[in-house]
Amino acid sequence: MPLIRDSAVVVRTHKLGEADRITILLTEGRGRIRAVAKGVRRTGSKFGSRLDPGSHVAVQLHEGRSELLIVTQAERIDTFSATRSDLDRLAAVAATLEVAEQLATDGGRDQPLYRKTVGVLRTIEQRPGPLVVPAFFLRLLQADGVGFELTRCVSCGEAAELVAIDPSVGGAQCRSCATGMALSADALAVLRAVSEGRVNDVLAAAPVAVGEVGRVAQVAMETHLERRLRVPGATGW
Repeated sequence: MPLIRDSAVVVRTHKLGEADRITILLTEGRGRIRAVAKGVRRTGSKFGSRLDPGSHVAVQLHEGRSELLIVTQAERIDTFSATRSDLDRLAAVAATLEVAEQLATDGGRDQPLYRKTVGVLRTIEQRPGPLVVPAFFLRLLQADGVGFELTRCVSCGEAAELVAIDPSVGGAQCRSCATGMALSADALAVLRAVSEGRVNDVLAAAPVAVGEVGRVAQVAMETHLERRLRVPGATGW
């Protein structure tokens, strides 16, 4: 049987039979794939915790008799030791993985999504903060062509004072047109920085503004996915 080697993030798992587990992997070379990790739930399994959600691993797989691949080897690329012992980090990882899985495509090469996901997992480990996951969501939306108009009112086109944002119509709004969430000037500045790729410039932004941006990112992603997120609280913890 042909061997497959790839780098992957484990985005979700669920039980199979008495001792096995199905792992959903976001891979660098093959997009989202499903594979069986045999015996992983047994004490002393050769995989240990390397196939838990949020793991970043080098995997070796081979084709089985069904459509599911079989994991034969998994080695850590990143340990994420601080993340595994911190509830806030774990919540941020859960939100990241949920969205990455939803946006991934089966069997399709999607290096940008894989790399962005690995990047945010490393940031959560090394430099955690309430803006990390919202910025990840907003950048993914932008890559999918769902960016916001943030320089003038999306409804009337006027370059008036922008006081609200409505993800369903695509951007910020003036006082006369406001139908969305209230938006402070500080939060608008953070959104503009994120959209321009200047996330590092606003990592220390005021908590109130970051909280607003977290809510905007959550609503925008849920609108795009047409479903509620299971871990909403992680966007702006």
